[in-house]
Amino acid sequence: MVRIILASHGEFALGLHQSSEMIFGTQEEVKCVTLMPSDGPETFRSKVDEAVVGADEVLFLVDLWGGTPFNQISMALNGHEEKWAIVTGMNLPMVIEAYVARNSIESAHEMATLICEKSKEGILTKIATVQAAPKANSAPAQKPKANKIPEGTVVGDGKINYVFARVDTRLLHGQVATTWTKETKPQRIVIASNSVAKDELRKTMIVQAAPPGVKVHVVALDQLVKIDSDPRFGGTRMMVLFETPQDALYCIEKGVAIEKLCLGSMAHSLGKVVATRALAFNADDVKTVEALLDKNVNVYGQTVPSESPLKVADILKKAKDLL
Repeated sequence: MVRIILASHGEFALGLHQSSEMIFGTQEEVKCVTLMPSDGPETFRSKVDEAVVGADEVLFLVDLWGGTPFNQISMALNGHEEKWAIVTGMNLPMVIEAYVARNSIESAHEMATLICEKSKEGILTKIATVQAAPKANSAPAQKPKANKIPEGTVVGDGKINYVFARVDTRLLHGQVATTWTKETKPQRIVIASNSVAKDELRKTMIVQAAPPGVKVHVVALDQLVKIDSDPRFGGTRMMVLFETPQDALYCIEKGVAIEKLCLGSMAHSLGKVVATRALAFNADDVKTVEALLDKNVNVYGQTVPSESPLKVADILKKAKDLL
């Protein structure tokens, strides 16, 4: 496995490391080296030498080209150019992309080439614009008509391919938009929630968090039921996110063909007990998950793809013991 070393002025590298593991899960072979105000170049170089001990392939992600961390690492590279590589301009998308890349790439040089392109996708802008009012004599702009598929048309086998279904209090956030999207490769992400479907502000924020190339829709629970039975969505690779297991059970009881359900995050609140680091239950939650199991839904706990799934029987047992 390629060792990844995050290097920065100050504690920037430590912050990125913490943030990236919140999104992608605990990672092996990742180290941080920081240049603190009291450190000289030699002190920093000793930290670098310690961080590379025992490593073969090494990818350095560095904050700034030409700074002391970059210069000292460049000198450390001498004699290791074939298996060590440096990428500057370190940011969070770059670190996460490096984690993804080394699952299939064993060369630091190949990883460096790939993440330089991929990390640029995280650089976006959101700017409010003011449009001039149309002139009195000008005709209103005509929106192009969408080519809608006629009702009743059967696309493919007429059935949606649910690549991932998850219960997550936060719905679409970093872990889902980044890691799970890369893992499951959906064409559409559907957030099924009656409360969010009525909340225009929250709905807008969720849609704006859509990962590149994936369409995001916020719908009420009954709308998901309709979508599931619409043959025009046949073959669509779809990810579905629920706020609660109760919402998931409602849709499944109405016929939505979800066979596997991931319990990703269930927030703690009054009356709930903490069964795992990310999952809190009350008595109704336990009853709901048991009802899902009775319907032969494969329910499991998993925060990020890099972590092993947790058996739901063990989770429920702990929750019952604490309730």
